[in-house]
Formats: sequence, C-alpha cells, structure tokens
Amino acid sequence: MSRFCIYLGSRDGRDSAFIEATRDLGRALVARGHGLVYGGARIGLMGELANTVLAEGGDVIGVMPDHLVEREQAHEGLSQLIRVHNMHERKASMAAHADAFIALPGGIGTLEELFEVWTWQYLGLHDKPIGVLDTAGFYSPLLTFLDAIVEQGFLNGRTRNRLIDAETPSALLDALEAQLANA
Repeated sequence: MSRFCIYLGSRDGRDSAFIEATRDLGRALVARGHGLVYGGARIGLMGELANTVLAEGGDVIGVMPDHLVEREQAHEGLSQLIRVHNMHERKASMAAHADAFIALPGGIGTLEELFEVWTWQYLGLHDKPIGVLDTAGFYSPLLTFLDAIVEQGFLNGRTRNRLIDAETPSALLDALEAQLANA
C-alpha cells in the first residue's frame, strides 16, 4: 500500500467543487488501495477527506502539533493520530510516512507545505512524486506563474515538470502512480 500525503485547507472554500473533488479523491485513494497521511484536522476540506477515506474503509494517519490539537480541532476517529511538538516535526513526520504528495485547494499553509516538499525534491532529499489537483482552475494562476518563472530563467523546465497537475483525481492519481511504479 502506498500512502499519499495530502495538503489541503482547514476551510471548505467557496466553491462546492472543492468538497466534491476532495471526496472523489478520498474514494479513489481507497479504491486503489492507498492510505492517507494529512494534517489531522476534522474541519474543512481536511475533515472531508479524512471522513471520506474512513467511511470507505481506508487507513488514515493524521499528524498534528500539540499546540494545534484544539485550535484545528484534531480528528479523534483516525486510524492513527500522531502528536508532535511543532510544525517542523509535523511536516517531517508527514513526509516520512508518505510515498507521494498531493496539494488540493487551501491557503498559505497548504502552499507552504507544497513548496517545501517540492524544494526537498529539487534538493535531492527525496524522489517522491508531487502533484496538484487543479479543481475548478484553483491552481491555474499558480501554474501559469511557475511557467513564467521557467521562461524568465529562475526555474528549470525539468523541475517545473516534476510538479504534476491534473483537473481530476483520477487523472492525477494515474500520473502519480505511474511515477511510483517507475521509482
């Protein structure tokens, strides 16, 4: 079983497509035999994803620092909730438990986690696949900006192409699973 670390919002967002895509991804993970690693919250898209995976009979590991357990309303029904001391330990633990990474819609925390794990890949600290689910065009402006960074010479095309993007959970999982199979 591969574990997918999913970065996503602790809010639902304004477009119902975000919730639907999150649920679709959760169902697809379980149907394909994958486990979930995520930030451990029971609210927002984070809670939707965990609840969907659990309802489908999947395995869910949540990782949350002690100071956020009450603030983010830790999900107590997970297969495993790992409590850590701080955000640095949280991100390291999530990455250590993961075979691949996906970013769904979210805020600055989601973006920070995505860029950190992508930077770790660039620096050779891991070679795990990374993708973004571009639900309702959420990530399109960011992807366009990243392409502009390549055009301006601040990012090489190979590094940019290692960040996989797709509009549906199925297409994204297909691409990430292909990379896992070739690893």
